[in-house]
Amino acid sequence: MNQTTPPPHSSARTTAPVLSVVVPAYNEAGALASTLDMIARHLAALVPHYEIVVVDDGSRDATAQIAADCAERLPVTLVRFSRNFGKEAAISAGLQHARGDVVVCMDADGQHSADLLGTMLAHWREGWDMVYAVRADRAEQGLFNRLGSKLFYRMMNASGRLDIPPNAGDFRLMDRRVVDALLALPERQRFMKGMYAWVGFRSIGIPYTPLPRTAGMTTFNRLNLMRLAWTGLTSFSVLPLRMASLIGLLLSTVAFAYGLYEVVEKLLFGVDVPGWPTVVVSIMFFSGVQLLFIGILGEYLARVYDEVKGRPPYIVAEVVRGSGQQD
Repeated sequence: MNQTTPPPHSSARTTAPVLSVVVPAYNEAGALASTLDMIARHLAALVPHYEIVVVDDGSRDATAQIAADCAERLPVTLVRFSRNFGKEAAISAGLQHARGDVVVCMDADGQHSADLLGTMLAHWREGWDMVYAVRADRAEQGLFNRLGSKLFYRMMNASGRLDIPPNAGDFRLMDRRVVDALLALPERQRFMKGMYAWVGFRSIGIPYTPLPRTAGMTTFNRLNLMRLAWTGLTSFSVLPLRMASLIGLLLSTVAFAYGLYEVVEKLLFGVDVPGWPTVVVSIMFFSGVQLLFIGILGEYLARVYDEVKGRPPYIVAEVVRGSGQQD
C-alpha cells in the first residue's frame, strides 16, 4: 500500500476539487463548535467549494444540537444516528454522505490539526490517492498503549496480505475513487484501518503531532481499544486460527513424546507410573487450551453470523443540511 516514490507527473491533478470533511462525533459538545470553525476557516482558504459532514454517533449531550446550530452559518451536514453504533460506523456514514471529489476524515475533539489540510491537498494534486497522517511520537501515551499498538500492528501485518502503516489513524485524505471503493465493501463489522489498506491505491504518509483536546475527556478507553483491535484481527487476519493450530500441534507432540517416555520407562525398567496429580493437571490444562481454541473459532463464527443476518451497520435518524447545502 505504501509508496515512497511519487506517482508519474501525468497523474497530477490541477483542478480545484470540491472538498468534504467527515467529522464523527460522540459526546463532543464542548469541542465541536470550535473544531468546525477551525476546519471551515482553513477550507475556505484552500478551495472554493467545501462541505463538512458531522456524524452524531448517538451522543447523550448537546452534540447534535450544536452541529445543527453550526449548520445555520456554515456548509455543515448533520447525520444523526438513532443510537450509538461506534466510530467505524460513523466514518462509513460520513463517507456515504460526503459528495466531494476529495474526502478528509478528522476527529471532533480538535486534536487533528487543520494546518495539515494544505499539505494533504498538495500531495493529492501530485497524484497521490490517499494521504494519511502518522503520529510522530507516542511518548505521551502509557506503556500499555505503546506496547499494545506495536503488538497489534505486528500481528496484523504478519500474514503479509496487508500492509497497515503503524501509528496511522483515521486522519487522512482520500480521492473519490478510494471513497467509492470503501463504500463498495459489503461487510458490516467494519475495521477502517484494515479497509484503507485493503483497497490499496497510491498512498503516502505524513508525520503529525496531535494537538491537545479542545475540551472534555476521551471516551475511547482501553476496553474499547482492545475490542477494536480484536475486531481488526478477526476481520482481516486468520493469524489467531493459525496460532491455535500451531499450538495444538506443539502440545500434541509434547504429549505424545511424554507418553512414549512413560511407556518405555515401564517396559525397560518396570517402574510403576504414579502421577495421578500429573494426569489431573494435564487434563485440566489441555481442556483449558481446547476451550480457548473453541472460543477463537466461536469469534470467527460470530463474525459470520453477524454478516449473514444482513442488518445495516447503522441507522440514520435525521439528516440536516446547512448553509449552501442542497439535497
